[in-house]
Amino acid sequence: MPETKNYSEQLLVSELKNHNERAFRSLFDLYYQDIYGYSISILKSKELAEENVQDVFLKVWLHRENLNLEQSFKSYLFTIARNQAFNLLNKATNDAILKEEIFYKSQKSYEQGDYSIREADCKKLKKQAIKQLPPKRRRIFKMSRKHGKTYEEISQELGISVNTVKSQMSKALESIRQFFQIHDGIL
Repeated sequence: MPETKNYSEQLLVSELKNHNERAFRSLFDLYYQDIYGYSISILKSKELAEENVQDVFLKVWLHRENLNLEQSFKSYLFTIARNQAFNLLNKATNDAILKEEIFYKSQKSYEQGDYSIREADCKKLKKQAIKQLPPKRRRIFKMSRKHGKTYEEISQELGISVNTVKSQMSKALESIRQFFQIHDGIL
């Protein structure tokens, strides 16, 4: 089967060399997704990757007479895509707007993903920290933080003094803080 694909690719490239637009369109449809995925992995921007793909195929069309039938067309496309992406990155170092687009926006999206993971880890850690509290302290903590009750409401509901509620909350917060210090590096 790979020989058939290579043969049909060679046939399409041969037709492209003879200015056949349908062969060009077939090759474009065949390799668009691969080149787009590769471009986005380098450029970290959908818009710039799309532009890079268009530039790659424009270059192929403009230089179609020089295509080598013995060379892998797919490798040729990837080489053009890589070179153009690197040229764009080099250009971006001198162009403030382009630099913003490539470097800072991709960094922000990475940081947002990183933040989401970190937030999930913190929630998991918080649950574990609350779970390790003694039952009465855990109940007081949940009444205050989860149910939004005041210290006075908690003291009336549980039949304990407000000072006991304050003391238990203080101890609960300290225990949770220590739990985070000990376990935060593990997650």
